[in-house]
Amino acid sequence: MTGPEGQLRITEIFLSLQGETNTMGLPTVFVRLTGCPLRCQYCDTAYAFSGGELMSLAVIVETVRDKGVRHVTVTGGEPLAQPNVHALLTTLCDENFIVSLETSGAIDISGVDARVVKILDLKTPGSGEVSRNLWENIDRCDSKDQIKFVICNRQDYDWAKLKCDEYAVSSKVADVLFSPSAEEMSATELADWIIEDRLAVRMQIQLHKYLWGDQPGR
Repeated sequence: MTGPEGQLRITEIFLSLQGETNTMGLPTVFVRLTGCPLRCQYCDTAYAFSGGELMSLAVIVETVRDKGVRHVTVTGGEPLAQPNVHALLTTLCDENFIVSLETSGAIDISGVDARVVKILDLKTPGSGEVSRNLWENIDRCDSKDQIKFVICNRQDYDWAKLKCDEYAVSSKVADVLFSPSAEEMSATELADWIIEDRLAVRMQIQLHKYLWGDQPGR
């Protein structure tokens, strides 16, 4: 799903605290693009699959600027499903925002502006979309980027450990993130496994859900 040249289909733009990644807790503007080619079984943003409003780059950037903070996260859905997102990312960087991109990893990230921090959400077996992972994207990450695994069960945890070893993930990115699937995996149990294995990953929970639940725009 994409709009005419110079436009993007947007579900929402809002100010909140970053709920995940290594900037958790920082005030951040979220630009949520509409549309996603994946259907992860635990998805909590299905409302962004369709609808939205066509907006020009100028209006999007002006809306972001009016929020009054430097950190901006472009998310979805799957933002890379709209080719015009590349122009948005570059424009936001040119405006001196600190920009991150949350992407499923199912679409080539090589065209993303080098200044953008990429958050690559590799799909575990429990997601139902493991076959969509584009493994070449790991080598397209750099030392400021982050790779995330949403863990649904012990199988996912063991699988993620194997993939971290197979692709030497820790040596390629700033942080490897393990996050429990909110309705399926005990955060305490996941923490215990990480501690037991002395795993060099960052455990995270979704701060925004702890604070506001599943409200859109939070």
